[in-house]
Amino acid sequence: MTTAVADRTLNALDRCDRCGAQAYVRVVLESSGGELLFCGHHARAVESTLKPLSSDWHDETGRLHEKAPVAID
Repeated sequence: MTTAVADRTLNALDRCDRCGAQAYVRVVLESSGGELLFCGHHARAVESTLKPLSSDWHDETGRLHEKAPVAID
C-alpha cells in the first residue's frame, strides 16, 4: 500500500465493506497492510477489535455533521 492511497480523503465512491454505505473510516491493518473501509456505524461496531490491530485508523466521521455550502446566485 502506498502512502498516497492511505492519506487521501475518502469520497462518495468509497463504500463500507460491511453494508455498502458511504465509507467515512479507513483502517490499515498492521499485519498485512490491507485496507478496510467502514461507514460510521460499522466503524464504531468494530473499533475495539480492529483498532489495536491497525497501523492507521483514518476517521472522517466528523464530515457527517458538516453543512454543505449553498450557492447564492
